[in-house]
Amino acid sequence: MPGTASAHRDARPGTATGVVADPVELSADGARIGLSPLGAYATGVFDESAAEIVAYHARSERLFSVNAQAGEVTVLDVARPSSPRKLFALQTTGVRAADGSTIPAGAVANSVAVRPDGLVVVAVEAPDKVSDGWLAVFDAAGDGGALGAWRVGALPDMVTVTPDGRAAVVANEGEPADDFSVDPEGTVSVVDLPRRFTGRHAGAVSQRAVRTATFHAFEGARLPDGVRVFGPDVAGPDGSLAHRVSRNLEPEYVTVSKDSRTAYVALQEANAVAEIDLRRARTTDLWSLGSKDHSAGGQGIDPSDKDGGAAVRELPVRGLYMPDGLASYTSRGRTYLVTANEGDAREWGGYAEPARVKDLGDDGLAPVCEDSPAAGLLGDADLGRLNVSTASGLSADGSCYSELYAMGGRSFSIWTTDGDLVFDSGDTFERVTAEALGDAFNTNHTETKLDGRSDDKGPEPESVAVGEVAGRTYAFVGLERASGVVVFDVTTPQRSQFVTYVSNRDYSVSVEDAIDDGADPATALGTAGDLGPEGLTFVPASDSPTHRPLLAVASEVSGTTTLFQVDRLTGGR
Repeated sequence: MPGTASAHRDARPGTATGVVADPVELSADGARIGLSPLGAYATGVFDESAAEIVAYHARSERLFSVNAQAGEVTVLDVARPSSPRKLFALQTTGVRAADGSTIPAGAVANSVAVRPDGLVVVAVEAPDKVSDGWLAVFDAAGDGGALGAWRVGALPDMVTVTPDGRAAVVANEGEPADDFSVDPEGTVSVVDLPRRFTGRHAGAVSQRAVRTATFHAFEGARLPDGVRVFGPDVAGPDGSLAHRVSRNLEPEYVTVSKDSRTAYVALQEANAVAEIDLRRARTTDLWSLGSKDHSAGGQGIDPSDKDGGAAVRELPVRGLYMPDGLASYTSRGRTYLVTANEGDAREWGGYAEPARVKDLGDDGLAPVCEDSPAAGLLGDADLGRLNVSTASGLSADGSCYSELYAMGGRSFSIWTTDGDLVFDSGDTFERVTAEALGDAFNTNHTETKLDGRSDDKGPEPESVAVGEVAGRTYAFVGLERASGVVVFDVTTPQRSQFVTYVSNRDYSVSVEDAIDDGADPATALGTAGDLGPEGLTFVPASDSPTHRPLLAVASEVSGTTTLFQVDRLTGGR
């Protein structure tokens, strides 16, 4: 069980900004590392995705934080991590692309990645999101002027640069239009980057550098078992109903193997992972992640917001992993994938995948099968309030739900690159946050409310970063709803262990309530701290301005970008 070991804190340079008076901290006995919030940059924008994805460039000591609300990337000077300072923003509007198009007003920056030599790539979605987007290029040490752009697929939602720096890999999510009138294909773009970058230009930015991996090879009967393709069949932007599988699969996140040859792509709603051969820009494999059994020991959940508090227990429900964030690392020469099992439902136009368990059997939905183990647990304090998928779990004849499938695993997992599960954190996130947060257990991020998210996805693990400290490998997992970061030692994947949970949030401040009562959003946010961690990046000691490892966290609800110092603890084993 977690203990309460406190971390040794070194003096912070200057006066820390954006750090709450009493950060929440719960560590395992004998923890080797801890996290100390050093400072934050705040946009003052509440619940508008003003800080989403964050990347770091060591030579310029700059952080790049995606402000989707403003459609730009905020550039921060973090030479003094206690006082991040905005320099300017990278603007993509008006940038001329290699295919002759121009990025228009209303386009939205979604993701950013930086190569060590300072080449910055920014994924930009079209204003209508179902049209093809762009990948814009900047100089990390420059003044914000764009160096060019490439056209990529629909809704480029995440971009990463391969370890060898030769390519950018872009997950083109291809979400449907909000009214479900059009559904573009999901694809993965592989963009060959210029080998040499002087900081003044990126060489000839040619559209020939862009290659696209599709999912056409898995259409129809060739779709592997368990990969979820469901819901209305909606035509693509060209009006065609061809390639239903490709229109249904929505790439969410990308990680690349150490040798830069293979990309692994999370397909969240499909509960699947795809493998991409980067040399050929071809999808070579696709597999389902399956589900976890919440009735098994150590895999419990709190399924109800009406049970009076933290009540984590084993119940006859299965959890679809449905990861958002995805990372990779090597252990003893073998590559492993790390997933943050957030969960996400398809809800577009008049189609909504989720329903509460107690509503199954109403409004045309099939009921829970009478012989199901869940049949006697349909009250509000048990499974009745839990939101589950209506697209999974039906009996063979479709007359009733023989199994219930919740969205997300409320955990993080480690997998082989063949799709075999090596480790899952089980119910650790809910048990740790129950101990650490008390009356803020399973709270929402816009307000503080006990048990508020238990009927949905609990603490909602959103993103994950992996880094090495003193010869050991750690996974840092951001909890979107509960807020804060959970750290596990994953040096030996099969024996991964909880290390610490830290949250730079004042749970006594309910920002949504304060705003409803007339408070200025920026004022309320100034005391609340970080709400809704969305993107994490690990900065090794060799690249850090403090010469100690750092963790940068972008929180979309509070619009803050916060730097944590990774402390080595003298009491560690």
